[in-house]
Amino acid sequence: MRHKNLVKLIGYCYENEYRMLVYEFMSAGSLEKHLFKSSINGSLPWMTRMKIAVGAAKGLAFLHGADPPVIYRDFKASNILLDSDYNTKLSDFGLAKDGPQGDATHVTTRVMGTHGYAAPEYIMTGHLTAKSDVYSFGVVLLELLSGRQSVDRARRSREQNLVDWARPYLKRSNKLYQVMDSTLECRYSRKGSEVAALVAYKCLSQNPKSRPSMREVVKALEPVLGMEDFFPVGPLVFTIVVEEDKVMDMKVEVEEKHQHHHQNHQDRHRQKYPESAIHGGIVLHGDNGHIVGFTGTLRRQQRTLSYHRERGA
Repeated sequence: MRHKNLVKLIGYCYENEYRMLVYEFMSAGSLEKHLFKSSINGSLPWMTRMKIAVGAAKGLAFLHGADPPVIYRDFKASNILLDSDYNTKLSDFGLAKDGPQGDATHVTTRVMGTHGYAAPEYIMTGHLTAKSDVYSFGVVLLELLSGRQSVDRARRSREQNLVDWARPYLKRSNKLYQVMDSTLECRYSRKGSEVAALVAYKCLSQNPKSRPSMREVVKALEPVLGMEDFFPVGPLVFTIVVEEDKVMDMKVEVEEKHQHHHQNHQDRHRQKYPESAIHGGIVLHGDNGHIVGFTGTLRRQQRTLSYHRERGA
């Protein structure tokens, strides 16, 4: 079987007692190494994570669409290999199994796989279907979102099993931030993270019939690669509107980065916010006609706020 998201088998040895498989070399190693064990290159960027997820989903979709279908049975981060451009290829097919054919709904087999990734119904009954792989994909997608391993005994007891802890947050956009990997430092698409989280939520359903097919997963995740509504990152400009020693309005904006290097901060700010009262040469005119300095006004406002805080207001 050949597919761009499966590691290519180059050759093998089956001679006397010698057994060997020769696969193409994947220079970047496994997803597990980059996600959990590597501190040299820092955190995997958001788009790289989604590129890996889509590639892995396409590999599984190809296996499930074969005739007869092939169930991977050991889908996990350590079996997802990456090349120098982070293109994804599935490897290690030692546990792969032909899927059900004809009228059969499942294949009954001895339970094998990796703890934390195997589908619950497979663990309980030994019944293997393509939806068992879908569950495992949901676990890996959740690892990509959270930066956490599927099972981590070093964490608090309720957070040791990633799926049990995180799944309730996945379909609640106002709670999703609790799951997202903090090392991303909010550098990810808000809409894209919600889409990916919902896909993971569906893949991790306890009812295998409620899980999507891998083709549906690919169709849902591919648009995420084009979503660029990233949270703004950069120097912040904090603008305060003051009237009669009272703060009337506040605004926080991210300052553009593509400025000329010879400009100092004040010049850049004056260029972008010509009406701002923050510039040193600009003063505030109160309603009573008195001219007041920005710094003095701000200090008085701070003293007023402190005065109220001290009195429990």
